[in-house]
Amino acid sequence: MLDGQVPFDSILAAVPDAAVLLDASADKAVGWNDKAEALLGLAATEGHGVSARLGSALPRFIVFLEEVEHRGAAWTRDIELPDAPRCEIRGRPVSGVSGLFLVVLHDLRELERHAQISETADLHRAGVGEWKRAQGFFTELERQNQLILNAAGEGIYGVNAEGKTTFVNRAAQEMLGWTSEDLLGRDMHALIHHHHLNGDVYHAQDCPIYRAFRFEQVHRIEDEVFWRKDGRPIRVEYVSTPIYDQKMLAGAVIIFRDITERKENERRLREAMDQVAELRDRLEQENAYLQEAISTERAHHDILGHSPQIRQLLTKVELVARTDATVVITGEPGTGKSLVATEIHKESDRGRRPLIHFKCGAVAPDAVDAELFGQVRGASAGALRDRPGKLELAHGGTLFLEDVEELPPDSQGRLLHALQDGAVTRLGDTRARAIDVRVIAATARSLDDEVRRGRLREDLRLFLDVFPIACTPLRDRPEDIPVIATHLLQLACARLYRDPPIITERTMQELCQYHWPGNVRELRNVIERSAILSTRGKLVVELGVSPGAARGPQVGARTEADIQQAIRENLLACLREADGKVAGPRGAAALLGVPPTTFYSRLRAFGIKASEWDGHG
Repeated sequence: MLDGQVPFDSILAAVPDAAVLLDASADKAVGWNDKAEALLGLAATEGHGVSARLGSALPRFIVFLEEVEHRGAAWTRDIELPDAPRCEIRGRPVSGVSGLFLVVLHDLRELERHAQISETADLHRAGVGEWKRAQGFFTELERQNQLILNAAGEGIYGVNAEGKTTFVNRAAQEMLGWTSEDLLGRDMHALIHHHHLNGDVYHAQDCPIYRAFRFEQVHRIEDEVFWRKDGRPIRVEYVSTPIYDQKMLAGAVIIFRDITERKENERRLREAMDQVAELRDRLEQENAYLQEAISTERAHHDILGHSPQIRQLLTKVELVARTDATVVITGEPGTGKSLVATEIHKESDRGRRPLIHFKCGAVAPDAVDAELFGQVRGASAGALRDRPGKLELAHGGTLFLEDVEELPPDSQGRLLHALQDGAVTRLGDTRARAIDVRVIAATARSLDDEVRRGRLREDLRLFLDVFPIACTPLRDRPEDIPVIATHLLQLACARLYRDPPIITERTMQELCQYHWPGNVRELRNVIERSAILSTRGKLVVELGVSPGAARGPQVGARTEADIQQAIRENLLACLREADGKVAGPRGAAALLGVPPTTFYSRLRAFGIKASEWDGHG
C-alpha cells in the first residue's frame, strides 16, 4: 500500500495478463501480480528500480510513459525488455496518484497462439461446407470437359488446394498404371511424385505442382519422373497451372507427357556421338600410321628372294597368317622383320584393318604407357584431349611390337594383362574398353638371354613366343642379292626421276661377295647412293673394301633433304661435264638419261642458275 492510498493488490491480481505498478517519481516498481513476477523475474519481497532493469530500452520507455500521461492510455510493441520475451506493453496512469502508472504486458507468443486457435476454429466451422463447394466445382469442371480430357493424348489430372486428386483422364491412368479409383481423393504427390530418379526423397514443399496452387504460379518442368503403380519410373515433362473458382484459388491442373522413350533416344544418341568421336580420333591416328607406312619401303615391295631360307620363311608366313597366333620374329637389324610382319598381317583375315607399328625403344619410358594404352584429357600435364593408344588403334587388326625387350618392366606387365583380358584402360580413366588384337613381336636379340638379364618378363615371353620366325642375314643367302638389288635400284631411280643404270656382271659379283653387316638396309643405302653418283648409264658401286671382306663401312641413312641436295648436285655435275649444253648427244640431258624438257623442268624446280656451273666445265 502506498502512503495514504488504497491497496492495489486485489486489482493487480484481477488483471489476466502480467501487470506492474510503476512509481515514476521514485523510479520503482511498487507492485505486480504473479504473471509479471514469472514473466519478468521479479521478487515479491522487494521493490525494483526501473531504470536499472530497462538498460538500453530506457529512453523509449520514458517516451512511452510520457505518451501514457499525455493521452491517458497508450500501447507499443517497439520496446524490447531485457531477459523477457517480446511483448505488447499497455499503460495508463493511476487516477488520483501523481507519477503512478499501471503497465500491462501481453506476451506476443500467446497472442499469436490465440490467433491460430481462432483461425483454426473458423476453418473448422467452414471446412465441411468449403470442401463440398470445392468438390462440386471440380466435379462440374470434369463433367463439362470429360470428352476433351479423355480424348487428349497427354496425361491430365487435377488437385485441390490440399493436394488431393480431383480428376484423372484416361491417358494419365494408362501412363501411370493407376485407376481413377486408386487416385481420387488421395495425395497425388505421395503416390506418383515421392522420389527423385536418384532415389532422394522429393518433399512436397519443394514440388512445383504444389507451388502452383500455393503461390499461384505456372511451372513448366522439362525433365522429372513420375512413379507408376508397379514401382517403375517414367520420365515426364509437365505444366502445372493454378485454377480458380469465382476468383478464389481452387487448386491446379497438371498436363504431362511421357518422354521416357525420347530421353532414351537422346542417351543413345549421346553414346553414339561419343563413339563417333572416338572413331574419328582412332581413324585420325590410323590415317597417320597409314601415311607413314606409305612413305616407307614397306609400302613399296614385298619379301624378295629365291633362296631356301626365303622359301622356308614364306611357307611359315603362309601357315601362320590365317591364324590369330602370336608371332615372334627374330633376326639381325636390317633383315626385314617389319616386312615379314606386314606380310603376315596382309595375308591374314585382319588385312582390312590397320597394322599398328610400335617401336618400343623409340619412346621415352615415361611416355610408353600413354602411347600403348592411351589417355584421357587431364591424365597428365600434356594431355589436352582424349587420345586412344596403340592397343585401341589396333582393335580388329594387328599390333607390331618392334624391339619388344625395350619396353619398361611395368609396361610389360600392363601389356600382358591387357592382352590376356582383351581390354584396355586409358590413363586417367576407369572404364575398360574391349579390344581384339593380334600381336606380332620382333627382336634382334635372344629372348632367352633377355629373360635371364631381367629385361623381358618370363610370362610375357611365354605369351608372345607361340610361333617363332627367324630372318636369315643377307650374307647367308647371297643368291637373293641380285633380285633385291635390282628392285631397290628401280625404287631409288623412281625417286630421283631418272632411268635406272645398268648393273654390270662385275658390279653384281661385287655386291654378292660383300659381307653386308647391315643386311638389306645397308644394301638399300649403297644402291641409293650409287644411283645418285652414277651418271653414265652404268651403276657405280663404292663398297670401300675388297670383295669378300668380313666388314665394310656403313653407309648411313639419308634424309629427304640429303637426297634432294644430291639430285641438285648431280644436275650441276652434268651441266659442267656438258659445258652447259643440255640437248644433243653429248648434252647434260643425255648424260642423265632423260629428255631435254625434263632436264629443263628440273633446273627450274631446283632454281639452278648458270652462274652456279659456269667456269667449272
